[in-house]
Amino acid sequence: NVGFTSRARVSVLCTRAKMALETLHRPGPLKQKNKTHKTGRHRSKGCVDNDKKGRVNVKTVTKKAKSKIDKIGRRNKANQIRKKKREDVISSKRSHGSGQSPPLLTVVVPLTDGVDVSAAVKLLQDSDESSIIYTASPINQTSTISTLCSSKFKHRISFLTCDGNNLNTVLSAAMAADTVLFLYSAVNDVSTYSELCLSCLFSQGLPSAVHAIQGVSNIEIKKRNEVKKTLQKQYSKWFSKDRFFTLDNKSEAQVVLQHLTSQKQKTVRYRSNRPHLLAEQTAFEPDENNPTCGTLMVSGYLRGKPLSANSLIHLPGHGDCQIKMIEQLTDPSPINMKAKRSADNDMESSWVVDTADPSKQESLDSEVTPDPMEGEQTWPTEEEIMEAETRSKSATTKRVPKGTSAYQAAWIVESSDEGSEEVSDPSDDESDPSEQPMSASDDPGDVEGSECGTAYDTMSIATDGDGARYDEKYDEEEDKLMLDKYREERTEMLFPDEIDTPVNGPARVRFAKYRGLKSFRTSPWNPRENLPNDYSRIYQFENFNRTKKKVLSEPPEAETKPGQFVRVHIANVPHHYLEKLNPDEILVLFGLLSHEQKMSVVHFALKRHPSNDEPVKSKENLVFFVGCRKFSAAPVFSQHTSGDKHKFERYLSHDATVIASVYSPLTFPPCPVLVFKPRPDGTMSLVATGTVYKVDPDRVVAKRVILSGHPFKINKKLVVLRYMFFNREDILWFKPIELKTKWGRKGYIREALGTHGHMKCIFDGQLKSQDTVLMHLYKRIYPKWSYNSDYQIQQINVPPSSVALSRRSRNSTSQCNDTDNMDE
Repeated sequence: NVGFTSRARVSVLCTRAKMALETLHRPGPLKQKNKTHKTGRHRSKGCVDNDKKGRVNVKTVTKKAKSKIDKIGRRNKANQIRKKKREDVISSKRSHGSGQSPPLLTVVVPLTDGVDVSAAVKLLQDSDESSIIYTASPINQTSTISTLCSSKFKHRISFLTCDGNNLNTVLSAAMAADTVLFLYSAVNDVSTYSELCLSCLFSQGLPSAVHAIQGVSNIEIKKRNEVKKTLQKQYSKWFSKDRFFTLDNKSEAQVVLQHLTSQKQKTVRYRSNRPHLLAEQTAFEPDENNPTCGTLMVSGYLRGKPLSANSLIHLPGHGDCQIKMIEQLTDPSPINMKAKRSADNDMESSWVVDTADPSKQESLDSEVTPDPMEGEQTWPTEEEIMEAETRSKSATTKRVPKGTSAYQAAWIVESSDEGSEEVSDPSDDESDPSEQPMSASDDPGDVEGSECGTAYDTMSIATDGDGARYDEKYDEEEDKLMLDKYREERTEMLFPDEIDTPVNGPARVRFAKYRGLKSFRTSPWNPRENLPNDYSRIYQFENFNRTKKKVLSEPPEAETKPGQFVRVHIANVPHHYLEKLNPDEILVLFGLLSHEQKMSVVHFALKRHPSNDEPVKSKENLVFFVGCRKFSAAPVFSQHTSGDKHKFERYLSHDATVIASVYSPLTFPPCPVLVFKPRPDGTMSLVATGTVYKVDPDRVVAKRVILSGHPFKINKKLVVLRYMFFNREDILWFKPIELKTKWGRKGYIREALGTHGHMKCIFDGQLKSQDTVLMHLYKRIYPKWSYNSDYQIQQINVPPSSVALSRRSRNSTSQCNDTDNMDE
């Protein structure tokens, strides 16, 4: 091989390469072949890269490239977020009650007897010797407020003392409080009032709470811990994780004071979304142009959100008012001595911060003024109206066959020769001749005005004239006795909606406004049909949730910031407002959000309070505490279900959550609701608690009535039914409506038999003789326009014993159910 030339060597290599290609192994038919990867509908990344060929989209070039963060970077980012949140919490805790924010408002509430409120406040103020104490100033006849500026804790605390036995005052004070200091006695146990007070406070929205026990030092040392544990166990269902402090000396008071300044503040949603202030000073300036009204000037620390002079403010006991202007005053309780001396020297200094602009100010119009001509094509003149009234009151006398109804008699035309015209009664063909009434003469030919022997009598026909004389024979006492009898009978009924078909009158007139539904859940119901006149006075939003989100998220444009001591000038307040106001009432003003002065249909989700067992009927006048509003209204109860139709409830349920619908100014949720029932002795009892559900005039509340019938003859699926109707016309009127039985059968009316209310029905299966046939009818119910914001709030009644709060029988006697006439 060494002697070969280069040309010969190349030829040898080529020959060997050809031999290798010819002898290349090729797999046989049994060789395994793997499937290629299928990317489905989308192309693979390799195909996309091959198609692009290095080209980059214009959008990806212009956008900022997102850098991928590795594990260490993500951990560092999480630590930074955690540190930022911690700093925000610490800064908010330190700023709360400092010089730049309003003082920490603490309401002192005694929950048991034998507690000295003034001694507890004095002990807390004397515990810090370096603190500045501003003297107590009276808010009303029973409430005072004093401010403590602690240099040690660097906080300002305002102690508000009120009448603990007046629950209205406690609820008003807690509405503006940052902290509630509950005082307990080491000797006295839990009372009924304390349970009711805590229940109302939790339902309204309880802020941060601090618990202090008085009188522990008077007990033996060995029994002190046992007394504290017993007291804490009694209140464990309300405060399971809270700590109870003792308050008998300065060292213990200093611990309580430190806990007041350092504890976490709870957020009350409805209060934090709105500006509010506690009225510490009030003055009234009469208006020269209008002697009945004037300007009410209210001074206090602004809390919550900023307040604008163009927005509306709610005045308890009066309603919504406009703001004239807002002044900022010198802080009456500065945190250091230097600011205190300057405040003493310049006590009356004030300057205008914000003035109302008439072009931007919110309107007080809460209702829409309806146009009576809207939707009308013609309008009758006064002569036509008087002629129609005269025609309706006039009565005509006609000779008609016996048994003829007033409706049929109106179609009979009188002629000059009455005796020559034959008038036949179609019902005579199907009735027994022996049952027909006879005249005085046995000879049919002697009957005047009839050739075929038909008897005539005279009757008075009128349309609306009889309604004026209806009350002449009305006996109110007898009606009340009948109402009581109906209630006793309805107690034992299986279906609360089942009523008796009227025997004397036609059912098609009695239930003219009702309709039948094949399925209550799926059958359509137009919410805009046959609306009452009150719906022309209310407002409706195209999308309420979107409006709520926009109103709560947009920042208010106001010059007045929270923490400033301001004086609000409220315009057009009646001069007798302060005289009418309860002397024990604590005045708390709330600024309203946009649209909250407008009337609409507001729905509340309510749950009955365990302390109340009295029947609460729908459309009964009740007192509502909705956030800052207090008013009386007559609600309509309905079931809390999903769907486009909701069943009407005649009484407030004991176990289930019920929706109460009223006409009232709208309030954006979340907002707490307390419902009270006025009593004959001038007090109120707590009935239910809940929250604002939504504002929706299109929510359909359907009232159901059930007509029952009993099988007379059964032939497999064919049944002759009776006692559901009592005349042939009613059967033909309600023929299209589906029938149901208590045992689950479904059917329909085939035909009417005779004239006494018997009808032939067919069902989807064999019917039992003990089964009952039912017909369900529905009618939409609307609330009454009974909103009253000037209602005088009464004293809240305390239940007689606390047994009713914890041991109330759920299986008591069922609520009575009235007929449809009573509900109307």
